[in-house]
Amino acid sequence: MNILVITDLYPIKDDEKYTPKTIKKFVEGWQVLGHNVSVIKPNFLLNSFIRKKPFYKSGMYEGVENINYFFPFLGNIKNKIRGKYKGGKYNGGKSNPDLVIAHMPSGIIFANKLGYDFIAAVHVSDLEVLTKPIYSIYFKTELEKAYKNAKKIACRSEVIKHKFLKLYPEYENKTFVCYSGIECEIIKRDWQPKNLPRIIVCANLIKRKNVDKVIKACENLSVELVIVGDGVELENLKKLSSKPKFLGHLSNEKVLEEMRKSDIFALPSVNETFGMVYLEAMASGCITICSENEGVAGIIKDGENGYFWKDDIIEQILASDNQNIILENSYKTIQNYTQQKACVNYLEKSLS
Repeated sequence: MNILVITDLYPIKDDEKYTPKTIKKFVEGWQVLGHNVSVIKPNFLLNSFIRKKPFYKSGMYEGVENINYFFPFLGNIKNKIRGKYKGGKYNGGKSNPDLVIAHMPSGIIFANKLGYDFIAAVHVSDLEVLTKPIYSIYFKTELEKAYKNAKKIACRSEVIKHKFLKLYPEYENKTFVCYSGIECEIIKRDWQPKNLPRIIVCANLIKRKNVDKVIKACENLSVELVIVGDGVELENLKKLSSKPKFLGHLSNEKVLEEMRKSDIFALPSVNETFGMVYLEAMASGCITICSENEGVAGIIKDGENGYFWKDDIIEQILASDNQNIILENSYKTIQNYTQQKACVNYLEKSLS
């Protein structure tokens, strides 16, 4: 099957530290399943500048077609396409994809203007566009047109699906969840609690990740606290306490190594679309803590296979006799969220 993915949330190069690789993982998974997958990355330049995304010239980059637009996809946008789907449906149907999947507001609006049948994938960014007044003049209207025209609507988590359908209940029959998954080989079951419990945080160090809450919660506990990541809040976080050991930005392989040395993963982040890092923590044998009513909260069940954040939750976990039960349930859960299962689920629900 020929699949076309349209999104501006896609790394051109592997060393882009702050560009999530979640959608790329879907592309790679579908390719492993034998599908031909092309990617168009439409960039509204002003938006890219505001979000401080890496800049690349329009052109092909190892299977990804990057296309820059000075205006938010006004006019005849298809004329800039130079790759496999140049002309597409407007060129006698010679290069029509079998399935079009669009992620992020820019990708969804772009897909709607191309005229193909498409799947619209909803992230936290979409909910912000739909609810913040600053976007109401153009982007909200265009996004609503796209949702109306979309063949299916794929929400990135159960939490996002719930929030989206509160806004647009009329789309319930064509809405489903397209969760992410982790590689089978990283799943671990060898839990070895330590005399000095090790707490780990892995995140882009920005305010909404609420890493400061973890630091404050651990300040008077007999624990080792390790923080992986960097970002604009790094210096402020260092001033809060001398307890944390800051490891900076690490490769994914090194992050997993640090997780496997740890007992508890805590990240009370807000406005999360999904949060692959939580699945990685569960797969690495950590008792995992997330925020209630955020992305991965549809997978983590409070007190069953993980916990929702409270200021004293780490202290409660350390005093509990249920640690092995939580880890066993976490192990059972994570086996249902592998990358292969996620890729198959996404395609089956898109085509049903």
